[in-house]
Amino acid sequence: MRDSYCTVNLDQEEVFRTKIIEKSLCPFFGEDFYCEIPRSFRHLSFYIFDRDVFFRRETIIGKVAVMKEDLQKYHGRDTWFQLQHVDADSEVQGKVHMEMRLSEVITDSGALCHKLGIRVIECQGLPIVNGQCDPYATVSLLGPSRSEAKKTKVKRKTNNPQFDEVFFFEVTRPLSYTRRSHFDVEEEDLDKMAIRIDLWNASNLKFGDEFLGEIRVSLKVLGQCGLHDAWYFLQPRDNGSKSVKPDELGSLRLNIVYTEDHVFPSEYYSPLRDLLLNSADVEPVSASTAHVLGEVCREKQEAAIPLVRLFLHYGKIVPFLSAIASAEVNRTLDPNTIFRGNSLTSKRFVDCSVLQICEEHKPCEIDPVKLKESENLETNRENLRHYVDQIFTVITKSGVSCPTVMCDIFFALRESAAKRFQVDLDVRYTAVSSFIFLRFFAPAILSPNLFHLRPHHPDPQTSRTLTLISKTIQTLGSLAKSKSASFKESYMAAFYDYFNDQKYADAVKNFLDLISSSGRWDQKSIETPIMLKEGFMIKRAQGRKRFGMKNFKKRWFRLTNHEFTYHKNKGDHPLCSIPIENILAVERLEEESFKMKNMFQVIQPERALYIQANNCVEARDWIDILTKVSQCNNKRLATYHPSAYLNGHWLCCKVSADNAPGCTPCTGGLPANIQLDVDGDRETERIYSLFSTYMNKLEKMQEACGSKSVYDGPEQEEYSSFVIDDPQETYKTLKLITSAVHRLEQEHAQYKRDKFKKTKYGSQEHPIGDKSFQCYIRQQSECSTYSI
Repeated sequence: MRDSYCTVNLDQEEVFRTKIIEKSLCPFFGEDFYCEIPRSFRHLSFYIFDRDVFFRRETIIGKVAVMKEDLQKYHGRDTWFQLQHVDADSEVQGKVHMEMRLSEVITDSGALCHKLGIRVIECQGLPIVNGQCDPYATVSLLGPSRSEAKKTKVKRKTNNPQFDEVFFFEVTRPLSYTRRSHFDVEEEDLDKMAIRIDLWNASNLKFGDEFLGEIRVSLKVLGQCGLHDAWYFLQPRDNGSKSVKPDELGSLRLNIVYTEDHVFPSEYYSPLRDLLLNSADVEPVSASTAHVLGEVCREKQEAAIPLVRLFLHYGKIVPFLSAIASAEVNRTLDPNTIFRGNSLTSKRFVDCSVLQICEEHKPCEIDPVKLKESENLETNRENLRHYVDQIFTVITKSGVSCPTVMCDIFFALRESAAKRFQVDLDVRYTAVSSFIFLRFFAPAILSPNLFHLRPHHPDPQTSRTLTLISKTIQTLGSLAKSKSASFKESYMAAFYDYFNDQKYADAVKNFLDLISSSGRWDQKSIETPIMLKEGFMIKRAQGRKRFGMKNFKKRWFRLTNHEFTYHKNKGDHPLCSIPIENILAVERLEEESFKMKNMFQVIQPERALYIQANNCVEARDWIDILTKVSQCNNKRLATYHPSAYLNGHWLCCKVSADNAPGCTPCTGGLPANIQLDVDGDRETERIYSLFSTYMNKLEKMQEACGSKSVYDGPEQEEYSSFVIDDPQETYKTLKLITSAVHRLEQEHAQYKRDKFKKTKYGSQEHPIGDKSFQCYIRQQSECSTYSI
């Protein structure tokens, strides 16, 4: 048995490591790794290691190395790769710049001979071995009856050494001076001679220096000019060792998704980008460009990611998602199944996780059949109940952290569902909970590594615990009338009886109310305001009357998504109402102002309302939620006064004018939006690549539109997978998409032709040995569906 793990490497640089699977000859890692590749590379490699705990050492079992130009062959599909043997002489990376020059030299006797000058200029991208790289090069002239070697100086602590050293070798016998006008180097001699440059890492270890790679260059490349200057990729060397059969090492199953795009200047993408950004205005939305992309892509996810990033970048995410959500609601017959399918709408909210999952490792198995002998069923139930309660509380308390753009989207979903199913009063809750619990929280709990909550896939016991938690949380969030009946397993139904308490349903509804309230929409569309928080606090008189004491009184405060009010008692008519749009900032008030703790201020255009909460936790909650509902107000302040205005001046800055600008920057409170570093042109290029890849499906969809327009009968089976509400509008959109994609294809083809004319094989960008460039040359006459 082995304790094994796998690493992901760009050439020799490790960029990811899985967890260790103990005592298994068939380990299942089940881990996903995603990264932007910041540099060029030749191989994407996967190494399998065996960890020996007793001897405290790690041994390489084997590797899988996929050349960059071959990655598209395996794109997006599971593939078994045979593990290959690993030895030090085969592990190379980097490139070397060298120059060869053949010169005539006249000897003292007047005879002519030819000498070869080898200039080792520099290397780039050498591997770092055992934390250091002290490289040097050896230069050898190889021939049938000779072998000479010379060595450069060692360059310390660099993997991009600058050598710039020249070595001379005599390559021909002296000739008559009368023939000095041309090189008399016989062709057969050139065929038999070669230069070899080896790169080494100078090591202090007793095992000797480490081999970094080599190049072999035949002298016949000198040609008639006697000069050769080029970059070369370092190559492994054949040491003649006995190879191991691949079957003896095993195999590794991988699913590799690799995309590489060449991004043009912004103006190139205007036609396609305009089609995409206008998707929310197309009637019906199923005829829009963005919706068509979701229809033709094999996986909804590959369409959703660039679309979301593009719409977020241009501020179009809310209207588009509102449009497609409304269309999906209108196609739904049963309100209990809203957003339950694998739609393009549902796939867009998976990336916004804030959920925290506990790290304790307690047994939680409640299935009597799977219970271990050493475990107690009641103890396991209590452990599971504790976990569910903890995570449920984290979820329902996280509403104030929901970004505003998400609140706007949830508000749109809520409104669409309420208009479609006016009889069902709970649909405005279930529409949002289907998104947030079914498509977000439940998957995040079940697979925390996919949401970057944990770096590795959980172990089997923890995975089982997370599965049970996920089922319970999903049912709590669904607000189903008969919750116990929603479980297929009797043990889950029995366990859920503990959560059949109205407080859980109320907590879910309050959470959904908070995340689906929006300051950007006309709130008159909601019949009754959403109550977000209420309770007794102490407020200081605002001084609205010219005369009278500014005393402190206990009042009942109530916050909705419309207004912030206070009353003499709960249920009374409000004594004061502050519209949400009039709240300019919500900040703490320094204790020295009134010698009172837990105070905060709600700043309005005319004055500030000073309030004292019952404790520090309550004060923080009120500040957070008031900041949350007002953070999109256009006139929010950038600065404020942290102390009160008393006795004719501000206590903080001593300024006498009561309308003086603030002296301290506002804290800002919570994130108002999702912050993404998005390149809109890059996302449009990615969408173009998807359209180009699935061009055959675009053509099939055009055929489907034609079939629906002229044939009013049952759908042909090959067209049934497409959602086409208006064949004529969809056909027009498809023609525009095809035109925009073809235009970009022509630009890419021209770019390739221009690049081919300018590119020199052996340059720094494309060293000799670059197989991807060789493939590129072969494909010049072909039309590739992938962008470079």
